[in-house]
Amino acid sequence: MAKIKIKQIKSKIGYPIDQKRTLQSLGLHKISQVVEVEDNPSTRGMIRKVHHLVTIVE
Repeated sequence: MAKIKIKQIKSKIGYPIDQKRTLQSLGLHKISQVVEVEDNPSTRGMIRKVHHLVTIVE
């Protein structure tokens, strides 16, 4: 299956706990950290939930 790279661009401080846990489940812990995850509907949903904190890296 295809992979997608995502990068955390903003701090999770001050955001609801569910968004913090979504970042943690994506494997993101620090600003500017890049992780490679499977590109599937559940991952896309998590990215959509925290779209203001992450960006997709080409």
